[in-house]
Amino acid sequence: MGAGRARGGRVDLDRSVQHYLPGLLPEERFKEPVTVRQLLNHSSGLPHDLEGAPGTSLDDEIERRHAYITFDDVIRQTLRPEGRPAPGPRFTPGTRQEYNSFGYRVAGKLIEEITGNSYQDEVTTRILKPLRMWETKPVMPGRSKPVPRPYLPGYLPQGDGTPVDVNVQGGLPSSMTSTTRDLDRFVSGLFDGRLLRPAQAAELFTVPTGADGKPLPYANDSNCNTGPGKGTACYSVGLMSVPLPDGTVLWGKTGSDPGYRSGVFASRDLTRRAVYSTGTSALPADGAPPVSLRLAMAAFGN
Repeated sequence: MGAGRARGGRVDLDRSVQHYLPGLLPEERFKEPVTVRQLLNHSSGLPHDLEGAPGTSLDDEIERRHAYITFDDVIRQTLRPEGRPAPGPRFTPGTRQEYNSFGYRVAGKLIEEITGNSYQDEVTTRILKPLRMWETKPVMPGRSKPVPRPYLPGYLPQGDGTPVDVNVQGGLPSSMTSTTRDLDRFVSGLFDGRLLRPAQAAELFTVPTGADGKPLPYANDSNCNTGPGKGTACYSVGLMSVPLPDGTVLWGKTGSDPGYRSGVFASRDLTRRAVYSTGTSALPADGAPPVSLRLAMAAFGN
């Protein structure tokens, strides 16, 4: 990192969260070191966002859609909740893989502590400007506003079934609005070397392994359940691998917000890539939206 942009130099992926953010993980519950790499490749064993909190109704979710929650807020409410037992590790760090967005919240906090800048500033300087992603806008606290037209509408149904337009939302410091064109710019720049040096880029295409050199087992069957490696790790540092029937491996990421589902995937050489974004009008459901599967079949064939 350049002079004036960081305190303490580069981040070592194999150093612990406890080293960079002392006191963030309660020592009485998290006795094993959790490395930065494990945060990013989903092998940390940390609890999920707000684990153990009571469920919320869809009406409550609609009512609170404008709320903005900081990294500190979600970390505190997850690790040191009020009015309910505090969660501990889900498994020993580095022994399994389980997709976990909470690791990204901790990583976002680490970025802000190391650089002394906001997460939004770092993303804008290091990614959005170099790749000329002018249509991508970080969500700022207290400044939620409609996406400029034309935009993809997204809806959530109230308890009585009435659809509510949820285009205007709050979110986290990592929340952004974007376009499929900018997402294509992003995956292209990420894979072709414009953003990362070769050693860093290699992390994007490497799943975590155990002491035997084999991919870690996946904690459940909900995500890494396709291809010859079914039931083993399919996430790298930031990306998910998806094997195609012809042997091609796609790398990318899906995402969701209330009323929206999106994804971007590409082959490592960028000869095959696809971006999709869909608006919903029904209750959230597990798995990829049917329309995205039809788009994938059209883009990648069988």
